[in-house]
Amino acid sequence: MQTTPRRRSQSLAQEVSAFLADQIRQGAISPGSKLPTEFEIMSSQGVSRTVVREAISSLQAAGLVETRHGIGTFVLNKPRRLGIQLDASTITTMRDLMALLELRISLETEAAGLAAVRRSEEQLQALREALDALQANLKSGENAIGADFHFHLQIASATGNHYFIDIMTHLGEQVIPRSRLNTAQIEGDDRSIYLDRVQREHEAIYEAIANRDTEAARAAMRYHLTNSRERLRKAHEAAQTLANAKAAV
Repeated sequence: MQTTPRRRSQSLAQEVSAFLADQIRQGAISPGSKLPTEFEIMSSQGVSRTVVREAISSLQAAGLVETRHGIGTFVLNKPRRLGIQLDASTITTMRDLMALLELRISLETEAAGLAAVRRSEEQLQALREALDALQANLKSGENAIGADFHFHLQIASATGNHYFIDIMTHLGEQVIPRSRLNTAQIEGDDRSIYLDRVQREHEAIYEAIANRDTEAARAAMRYHLTNSRERLRKAHEAAQTLANAKAAV
């Protein structure tokens, strides 16, 4: 597989996904054939395993490939079309974000429950790696939105139901409230305290799925997303109060 220079304006996962999609559309990787292994993509593109997995998840959501567990990822003969009409670019207001979180609470609560029952050991390992990557990004102060999204995408994947993956990937990182809001403003807390709280919520979700505890997984996900909705609402109210105060001066 060829290597290609990447522009830094895109995320690495997006760039790798776009490169592989081009290879598929140009016939360099033919329909029915197997994609290069994760290690081969990592080596040729100079990226991490997490980036490769997120890129492949995007290709799955685009209907270009399918992963057969224990065998590999293959190019589909006829790309599957996603009929969802949700457009992430239209999620612009607080009302939009709150509505999206309501959707996520319903969707991901059930996804967590299904993942607890259906996940394989390989999928659990992928979920652990995604969570570890998220922790590493938070500790280093890097932008953790992509890693956060990838963790939730791994849960969707563990359901064994491609529609969960389709919906999550279609919306992309828009589903992470921090992509639209300065986390330092949330509840007036120190940023590290807030992020530590969010990470504990993620750990609870992981532990429940690892223990195959369906009800605990649903409860942990619902708790996490309900808290996300509350944190978002309070942060918005605080920002509005500050803006009104400045306008009154």
